[in-house]
Amino acid sequence: MPVDALDADGRIVRIRPVAPADLASLIAMHEACPTADLRYRFFGTGRGLLAIEARRLVGLNATGRGMALVVEDDAELLAVASFECDPGEPGHAEFGVLVAAAHRHRGLGTLLLEHLALAASAGGVKQLKGQVLGGNHKMLRLARRLAPGAAMPYADGVVDVVLTAELDGAFGRDIAERERAAERRSLRPLLDPASVAVAGASRTGTGVGAEILRSIVKGGFNGPVVPVHPDAAELAGLPAVRSLTELPDPVDLVVVAVPAPDVAAVLRDAGAAGARAAVIVSAGFAETGDAPAQAELVRIARAHDMRLVGPNCLGIVNTDGSIRLQASFAAEPPAAGGLALASQSGAVGIAALAHATRTGMGVHSFVSLGNKADVSGNDLLAYWYDDPACKAVALYLESFGNPRKFGRVARAVARRKPVLAVKGGRSEPGRRAGLSHTAAAATSDLAVDTLFKQAGVIRCDTLEQLLDTARVLVDQPLPRGARLGVVGNAGGVGVLAADTAATAGLDVPGLSGDARERLTAAVPAAAAADNPVDLSAAAEPDSFAEAITILGTSGEVDLLAAVFAATGTSDIEGNLAAIADALDTLPDLPAVAVVMGLPEPPTTLGARRTPVFAFPEPAVAALGRAAAYAAWRAKSLGARPDLACIDRAGARAIVDRLLESGEGWQTARDAAALLACYDVQLAPAVRVSSKGEAVAAARSVGYPVAVKADDPHLIHKTGTGTVRLGLNDAHEVRAAFTAVSALIDGDEDAGVIVQHMMDADVELAAGIVHDPQFGSLVMLGAGGTATDVLDDKQFRLLPITETDAESMWRSLKSRPLIEGYRGSRPVDTAALTDMLLRLGRLAEDVPEIAELDLNPVMPARYGVQAVDVKLRLARVGDEPDPLARRLR
Repeated sequence: MPVDALDADGRIVRIRPVAPADLASLIAMHEACPTADLRYRFFGTGRGLLAIEARRLVGLNATGRGMALVVEDDAELLAVASFECDPGEPGHAEFGVLVAAAHRHRGLGTLLLEHLALAASAGGVKQLKGQVLGGNHKMLRLARRLAPGAAMPYADGVVDVVLTAELDGAFGRDIAERERAAERRSLRPLLDPASVAVAGASRTGTGVGAEILRSIVKGGFNGPVVPVHPDAAELAGLPAVRSLTELPDPVDLVVVAVPAPDVAAVLRDAGAAGARAAVIVSAGFAETGDAPAQAELVRIARAHDMRLVGPNCLGIVNTDGSIRLQASFAAEPPAAGGLALASQSGAVGIAALAHATRTGMGVHSFVSLGNKADVSGNDLLAYWYDDPACKAVALYLESFGNPRKFGRVARAVARRKPVLAVKGGRSEPGRRAGLSHTAAAATSDLAVDTLFKQAGVIRCDTLEQLLDTARVLVDQPLPRGARLGVVGNAGGVGVLAADTAATAGLDVPGLSGDARERLTAAVPAAAAADNPVDLSAAAEPDSFAEAITILGTSGEVDLLAAVFAATGTSDIEGNLAAIADALDTLPDLPAVAVVMGLPEPPTTLGARRTPVFAFPEPAVAALGRAAAYAAWRAKSLGARPDLACIDRAGARAIVDRLLESGEGWQTARDAAALLACYDVQLAPAVRVSSKGEAVAAARSVGYPVAVKADDPHLIHKTGTGTVRLGLNDAHEVRAAFTAVSALIDGDEDAGVIVQHMMDADVELAAGIVHDPQFGSLVMLGAGGTATDVLDDKQFRLLPITETDAESMWRSLKSRPLIEGYRGSRPVDTAALTDMLLRLGRLAEDVPEIAELDLNPVMPARYGVQAVDVKLRLARVGDEPDPLARRLR
């Protein structure tokens, strides 16, 4: 289906499959190419070939042997690319690309080949091959951009180019880099406009439009501001124009605040006038059920190469001194600072800005996303990635358009600067309809939590937590560890801080003898010369300064909380100044101050602007989130490893065969065959059809054995009588076979299997569950009967790296058992990690796995084995792509 995307200049183009109606245009585009281009593309200049090539492209999509795509803008074809499978070499295809001469240097060939490579990979094509003449330097540069480091052998004047679309690695990273660059150029007129027009300000000075116009003027926007009004000659002291089409020069940004029925006409005028961005604060679109009217706004914007914020939003803000744009009707514009904030809710955005102002935290930029018709959180993250004035990003989200791309973009940003988020709607029912243990545990909120954890996003439960944490992170260095030092003049408050630290993942270590001696000597009146340091209620400024300096320079703490509780005898100004001065001498140590007992405490202390909190709990909790983020950022993300013994083609053949018979639960035999393609180990099981075969199988696998029904219609066998355990002789096996067979009699898909009984000190469960929005999740948790009793599970989204897989078992509550608790037999953790990586690769290659349950998973003589398996397959519809460059 057609998609809109950004070219290298940030302009909007459309990518779509070649259609039969394109034949004449394709011939014309080829015929308009310079002779040199045709020679490079076709190794010759015979123009009689052009019509043949155009017909090949038109017919290719209907053959099923490949794909042909075009890029168009204003109905003009700008470029075409295709791949065609090689019937003699499965998994390989030949590609070609041609860009119209007038539209080179826009990255169109790169954009097309990215989409082709991703489509080819999804269709089972491992490599796209092309031959390029040695003198075709433009195409060779393009190939090197798409396949950096790949071997490109040269022979007889021709270079062989091979492209592969890896989900992770250089291909994905380079796409992301190009996308970020294009987004930055595309959003510059929105967030860094040179000029602004406001349509919808009233002559009376009342209403949203008038308020935004006044805010822009009062904020001192550094550029021309033009009010638009059909009757007024002047508004807010500025000359007005009757229509955007009367503007003497194009403007970058148009703020639209007219009634909903008039928005489309204003947007068309804005596009005709050359505007590159629009903020629509008007309501009355998808939020009220009028989705078609909102879709029409997007069509107008795309046709005129405009980016769109809203509708139904409260505007945007950029406090940068060179811009000073306050295009919002928030009650009070924020002070300049380092936090970039995006909110899907206008009310939440207003509250966040007010809280930032109240606590003294500066805001770099603010975007009210509204209905997210076009610009989304993903776009803004890509823009803020390279913005040096943006020190941290905070998001309030209620929905994800493409959570898979969000994970990739947010992770890239979070490796540079903190990303904080509150996800609204987490209490809505989100439990899957699946029946397996894996699927039953995977709620929608769990998927969000997993997404945030893997992307390094600091998830906060409340808006206040988000802004508290931002205050700690924006103007301070990251913690080097999780050791918290507490200095205060109130013992009880120190105890509260230490208690909160324990739940926030921080440690409050006791001090060494040397540090205690220094404290005792410097502050002899201290009630406790250990951590927490209690200086007593009568503490003087010198005591605070000495204690903070000694603790901060001891090398025994990574974070510091200074607590001051004012009393009637306190030297309030002196103590606060001493705390501020002492913390200013420790710029490399993240710190907070807690000031209690004052009606109007300061919001920050000192030149380093140490954030001040009213209570120790939120202050220490914010430090805990900062420390957890710092630990994530310091840790390697790991790599998506090469795995031996992977038969992707064999797995695809099995799944295609099974889906021909319909979706649903599969037999254990078919599930085992699929898992064997990825070398996931299962305990041997023998399918039998008679009592004699059952006894022979029991002797073969070794007593004691289990006799079980292999029936895809029985998801949970416990309680149905279709599983008999602990059988020790032939008599018991015969009786069990007879009983189980009777229960499944008449089901032609069912059978009976015999399996050796395994025993282990720890049982685990592993599996896969597919979410249409987030993609597949891999699960590891406590297994056996503990699966339904203990809440001990970990999930990871794709792609899974070595670090992800290892962190799954390391994060379980049952980790001590896995590593061998009190002499119990440990699990081979290397083999367990390998199994999880293989399940992740299976989930990548076969998204049709709706549910896969391996329970229990037990230590085996070599590695780990799954004893029981359940598999449900379902066809996959149109789902978000984590890599492809496309707009909403």
